[in-house]
Amino acid sequence: MEINQQYLTVNEFANLVSLTPQYIRRLAKTKTIPASLFGNSWAIPNTVLEDRDVMFKLVKDVPDQIRKAETVPDIVALSFFSGAMGLDIGLQKAGIPLVLASEIDPSARKTILYNEPFIGLIGDIHNFDGSMIRTYANIPESREIDLIVGGPPYQAFSTAGRRKGFHDDRGNVFLTFIDRILELRPRLAIIENVRGLLSASYSESETTPKHKGGALNHIMTLLESGGYSVSFTLYNAANFGSPQKRERLVMFCSRERVSIPYLQPTHSEHGDFGLPPWRTIREVFDGLENSEHEHLHFPEKRLVYYRQLTEGQNWKNLPVELRQEAMGNSYFAQGGKTGFFRRLAWDEPSPTLVTDPTMPATDLCHPEHDRPLSIQEYMRIQEFPDEWVITGSLKDKYKQIGNAVPVSLGQAIGHHALKILHGLPIENPPEDFPFSRYANTDDRSFRRLYREASESRQLELF
Repeated sequence: MEINQQYLTVNEFANLVSLTPQYIRRLAKTKTIPASLFGNSWAIPNTVLEDRDVMFKLVKDVPDQIRKAETVPDIVALSFFSGAMGLDIGLQKAGIPLVLASEIDPSARKTILYNEPFIGLIGDIHNFDGSMIRTYANIPESREIDLIVGGPPYQAFSTAGRRKGFHDDRGNVFLTFIDRILELRPRLAIIENVRGLLSASYSESETTPKHKGGALNHIMTLLESGGYSVSFTLYNAANFGSPQKRERLVMFCSRERVSIPYLQPTHSEHGDFGLPPWRTIREVFDGLENSEHEHLHFPEKRLVYYRQLTEGQNWKNLPVELRQEAMGNSYFAQGGKTGFFRRLAWDEPSPTLVTDPTMPATDLCHPEHDRPLSIQEYMRIQEFPDEWVITGSLKDKYKQIGNAVPVSLGQAIGHHALKILHGLPIENPPEDFPFSRYANTDDRSFRRLYREASESRQLELF
């Protein structure tokens, strides 16, 4: 059978997308992909290859690519552990375009290239040295790199994890990231991570004692020995316009070895310091009422209790006789357990978004509807543009958005970085401004407490 040159045979198309011919036939029969029947054979139009929506659903991953532009921007910025690009969108809003992204998760890689088809893209940074990174960024060796940003995988240091630290493969990725910074020598490096990094233990070998806070101290030592100054503190994203109480450690590392002031907040919890109050989910959900929502579902056995709760309430607001029944064994667990059966409050920021809003200890239920927050609501809370496309399965989408840096925090970081790179004056933030709800989370306090604890051998710092 001859097929018009405007079409591909099933076998040809299957080879191009690395799928089986049987699977392609099934997609054609179910009209999942455009196809025409010629006699007893299916044929796929060549135009499908240019249809991003179809192609990104079909392929399991996208290949690494060299940046598809020859011009070099005024600010050369590279992003690592890019995810769905929340931090990068914020940087771009501040005026810093990204020439390279790095990510290993297939769904996140597809998200990156769907929205930024011309960006350079690489995978596991273990496999790319400085010269290769420059090649994929399409940046000549003679051009200085201005900025490197990245949030290395946080699970190895998470307060909820086992904290294997640098002896975990993910911890080693952190050290590899530091190696790449010291090899590429950007003028400025910005590292974002979780609060748990402040107290993550580390020892030089398995035979020496682990010191609490040792992981961060080791990172600082590597960077400072490599010629960078290091300053950091823990920031609540709500203080920068995010409708979310999400706390992240942000570290500025300067090759000029200058002391960098902390970020300038744009909001405060109660409108103090001459700033507007925190934004709320009511504000950012505006206009979503009639939208189609993608979301997971709570099981019926939990909905029984949710139907008895109103916005801003949790399991503690259930009738007394139902609390233990609803909580099961968790009723006797330590801690406040405020994440169980939690409905969000309309006139407050959201709690920290997680990668699955249906997990019992970290529920994220809509203020009124008997369902978890939707993908569209997650995107509004993390401040992704409505037109930004998150690829993958429903759970893939929750994971990508839940792991992202809020765009407004990224934008604040970007504005700060531009001032540093351009040598502009930076105002100090208001005195005694509460950047987070925790004390002693800035670099000066950390250095002092770590030194005192090391001297006294009492290493329980936090």
